[in-house]
Amino acid sequence: MTMNFTFQNQTRIVFGEGEIAQLATLVPNDATVMLLFGGGSIHKNGVYAAVTKALGERKVVAFGGVEPNPDYATILAAAKLARDQNVTFILGVGGGSVIDAAKFLAAVVVMDEADPWDALLAKTAVPRPLANGAVLTLPATGSESNPVSVISNSKRGLKLPFAIEAARPQFAILDPTTMASLPRRQLQNGVVDAMTHVLEQYLTLPVNAPVQYGFSETLLEVLISWGPVLFETDEARQAEARENIMWVANLALNGLIGSGVAQDWSTHMIGHALTALYGIDHAKSLTLVMPHLLRRCLVDKQTMLARFGRRVWHLEGDEKEVAHGAILRTEAFFQDMECPIQFSDLPEISLDVEAVIRHLEEAGQLPLGEDGKIDAALVRIILNDASK
Repeated sequence: MTMNFTFQNQTRIVFGEGEIAQLATLVPNDATVMLLFGGGSIHKNGVYAAVTKALGERKVVAFGGVEPNPDYATILAAAKLARDQNVTFILGVGGGSVIDAAKFLAAVVVMDEADPWDALLAKTAVPRPLANGAVLTLPATGSESNPVSVISNSKRGLKLPFAIEAARPQFAILDPTTMASLPRRQLQNGVVDAMTHVLEQYLTLPVNAPVQYGFSETLLEVLISWGPVLFETDEARQAEARENIMWVANLALNGLIGSGVAQDWSTHMIGHALTALYGIDHAKSLTLVMPHLLRRCLVDKQTMLARFGRRVWHLEGDEKEVAHGAILRTEAFFQDMECPIQFSDLPEISLDVEAVIRHLEEAGQLPLGEDGKIDAALVRIILNDASK
């Protein structure tokens, strides 16, 4: 499967095997490119070689070491190097964390402040970010075609999302074959992360949005049916699964299914706090929270949970029964993806519920939820449920 198109006249999507070669035409010929990447796996799987070959004679400034939860200090170091080398284009090559970092870096490079965190958080007038693009190697976040960067600030003990519309990637190259060398854990996390992205936009207040809901249900069905195929032994089936999962993860958070509907994101904000405090994988922080949050918010979410149960899990019964069943089936799927649903699944973590609430308060994120009903007291109950 090969595709080449622009979504909403913003991010151009180039999808398919071998499409990294398109960098030769996507990046300006006179650009000085900062190639941003993570731990170095792109050197082992051939992606780095493919990227540098496609960039040809352009000057390339390589910066590796972006963390799985990109740290602000690392981005500041990259920004200094980018200024010193007169970089004009940022190319993030990796998963969502690297691409988040690339977008945030594109905004930081052009700012005069030594510490631009507060200015970007406050969304004050800032210079236009450098142009940036993405080469995706790990599908999960949809970061390659949205304007959001989730950045950790270890000095402040915070992990926060930044929406910088002008930093949305100009293009995103999605080559599913780059997934072939990923470890099982990263693939599982990617499937779960994409699923929670859909659910945070779908399990909210029911409105007249049959198109968005229909898209969401299809994405969920694909994740549920094709996610496990990533781990089958049939190589042809695996290749099909990689295509489907990479495409679904993009559509889950490129703005399409969230248009015109209420959005929740409470699971993500609590999850970000857990990751900031305990270093838990992002996807695993979500599975620790979401089932318990859905149970505590069942009254408000029952209509959409029941729709989810009937249309995606094919359950039968009255509305409340099907809504409960949908939570159980989702929880079981998280477990099938080897993600925890209770803190007892992570015995090395000693949860401090009040520290999580302080993170949310310091981030200015309370109350949470599509209707602002999830306050500190309810977060406390949800986390205590997850600790039983």
